[in-house]
Amino acid sequence: MKTLPLLFVLLLIGCSKDPGKEPLYKDSGTFSDTRDFHIYKWVQIGEQIWMAENLAYLPSVSPSSEGSDTDPFYYVYDYEGSNIEEAKANLNYSTYGVLYNWEAARTACPSGWHLPSDAEWKKLEMFLGMSTSDINREGSRESGSIGRALKSTSGWYLDSNGNNRSGFNVLPAGDRDNFQGFVNFGEIAYF
Repeated sequence: MKTLPLLFVLLLIGCSKDPGKEPLYKDSGTFSDTRDFHIYKWVQIGEQIWMAENLAYLPSVSPSSEGSDTDPFYYVYDYEGSNIEEAKANLNYSTYGVLYNWEAARTACPSGWHLPSDAEWKKLEMFLGMSTSDINREGSRESGSIGRALKSTSGWYLDSNGNNRSGFNVLPAGDRDNFQGFVNFGEIAYF
C-alpha cells in the first residue's frame, strides 16, 4: 500500500515534455464565414490571431488559362472548368482551398479579417525566432526553423514536411503561372 503512492510520485516526476516540441501557439478555435458559412480554424500566435487553414471563399472559378491584372480571378488547383459546385467537389478545394490573383485576394477575406501587412508578417516571424537580419532582408525571407514551425506536418515533398509547432498549418497549395497553368503543387505556398 505504501509503495503505490511512492510509485505514482516517481512517475509524475520522471515525465516531462521534450524541449522544442511544445506548441508555440496560445489558443485556437473556429469561426464561420457569413458569406458561405464555411468553418475556418484560427490560432493565436503571440499576440496575433491568424487563420490556421487556407482560405476557401469561391464566388466564381476560372480555368488556369484565364486571368487578369485588374479583375478578380479565383482558381482551384487542377480544376480547369467554371462550375463552382464541381470545383468545390474537387479534393484540392477541400484540402487546399482557393488560389487567388491579387485583385481577388484583396476582397477574399471574411468580415473582420484582412490580408496581413509585411509588418504583421515580421511580427509573426520575430515571435517564432527569425533573426533581425533575416527579417530586414528585402524580397522573400527564408529561415528553416521558422518555416518548419509554420508548415503542416504532411503534404510537402520538395523541402520536406514541417512540424507545425505554430499551429499555422501551411499547406503546399502551389500556384498559377501565367504561362504554364497550375504549378508547384506540394512544393510551395505564397502569401
